[in-house]
Amino acid sequence: MIFLKRTLLIYNPASGRQVFKKHLSNIEKRFQENNHHLDVFQTEYPRQATEIAYRACQERYDYLIIAGGDGTFNECLNGIMKSEYRPIIGHLPAGTGCDIANTLGIKKNIDKALDVFFSNHMVLMDVVKANDRYFTYVSGNGAFIDISYVTDSKMKKKFGWIAYIFKALEELFTIPKMPMKATYDNGVCEGVFSLILIINSKLVAGMNLIYKPILDDGKVDVVMYRNIYPFNWISYLGSYFFPFWSTPLIKRFRTSELKIETTTKSRWNIDGESGGVGNQNIKVCQKAIAIVINKKISDKYFKYQNQDIAQTCSIAPLQSEQGILD
Repeated sequence: MIFLKRTLLIYNPASGRQVFKKHLSNIEKRFQENNHHLDVFQTEYPRQATEIAYRACQERYDYLIIAGGDGTFNECLNGIMKSEYRPIIGHLPAGTGCDIANTLGIKKNIDKALDVFFSNHMVLMDVVKANDRYFTYVSGNGAFIDISYVTDSKMKKKFGWIAYIFKALEELFTIPKMPMKATYDNGVCEGVFSLILIINSKLVAGMNLIYKPILDDGKVDVVMYRNIYPFNWISYLGSYFFPFWSTPLIKRFRTSELKIETTTKSRWNIDGESGGVGNQNIKVCQKAIAIVINKKISDKYFKYQNQDIAQTCSIAPLQSEQGILD
């Protein structure tokens, strides 16, 4: 007797070039062939994915497939993290940038992304809490940080990631000056900054900003750029070409907790979505979600996996054992 795995797919029809829906029949066929009972839900308004993801936890689905961009992934994450039981996550990238998928070795090609999912290579991955919100790969404030959510959706549909470049050029001369005090595990960093990034990823906006990230050690990488207007662009380029250097102008450190005190009115960006203003209290939730990724990536970025755990079918029974419930 074959037991079907209960799987829920959530997709955002507005993500990226808005063509995901035409792949649904093929996707449903692939899941059926691999013994999944697949339910499909299309979101209709912002943050609805959070509600549905939480419901999937309460109804104890085995798998939750997130189809969309980084913003859709973040919405689902915030629903999942409200629950003690958390389904295994699969990701079908369908957004404009898809930094999370790129870091995890998941291609935008739907068939290749499905191949990764059905390979069933699962890891436990860190999640970061910022005040009362969770994020997977980045939170930031300062220069160009709002581009992902202020860029017109019609421009993104027409030009893809190039639309972000157009918007960045518009903001080139409006870089903020942000007084900040950052208290972290091993010290304090104070000053006036043009950009801060709190990163649990290799890629941010498609750029390699972290040399060798570790995504399951309970820590995040923090990069703080001191304001040297009008020459801030030198720091940004230097950070891109030398993602391992910490200099007097670019402060880098790793931490499990972080407290940011600031008076800036610039808005925080959390996984590509607007995240409010003001102070931030950051805490890493180690190995908080189970997610299927490209096996080639796991040895690079996941250094603290227990092989017995990695072969299980649900993270829920393991959370109390590892003390990772937040």
